[in-house]
Amino acid sequence: MIQEILSDCKDKMDKAVESTREDFASVRTGRANPAMFQKVMVDYYGTPTPLGQLGGIQNPEARSILITPYDKSALKAIETALQAMPNLGAQPNNDGSVIRLNLPELTEERRKEYVKLTRDKAEHGRVSVRNIRRKAKEDLEALKKDGGAGEDEVERAEKELESITKLHIDKIDESLKNKEAELLEV
Repeated sequence: MIQEILSDCKDKMDKAVESTREDFASVRTGRANPAMFQKVMVDYYGTPTPLGQLGGIQNPEARSILITPYDKSALKAIETALQAMPNLGAQPNNDGSVIRLNLPELTEERRKEYVKLTRDKAEHGRVSVRNIRRKAKEDLEALKKDGGAGEDEVERAEKELESITKLHIDKIDESLKNKEAELLEV
């Protein structure tokens, strides 16, 4: 039972770390990155749909993005969603079959804003990992209270839980450090 709790906890923490990395990918760096646009929600026939499901996203050059919709009738909706996107700093160009975005060069001030945003996303990731740890700890305490495991076993499991938590928080911190370096690189 203890191993099930720890295994479940580790899986959930892995997902929290992966989710945080995906959030980092949505933050713009000096280069255009198709991952920035994967989670943009487009109102497609009244249903919010991720842009990644409505068209192909490519970056033919360092600071440009080319979006080719699978359904040409979605062009206007995609363009509207991109215009509503905060912190984009670029106007989408619709030529009737594709949408082109030329992203401007990032200023020093903008880079620092993005670093703050990335740190905030990292903190949310750490909080998720800690919440998963808290839940697992409660499960272990309940197991001890019900007599399903001895006090020593639960204590060992809690130490293992702490090491798992530290490992996952370190992964988030490492990803944050890499993203900050990428953002501040001119």
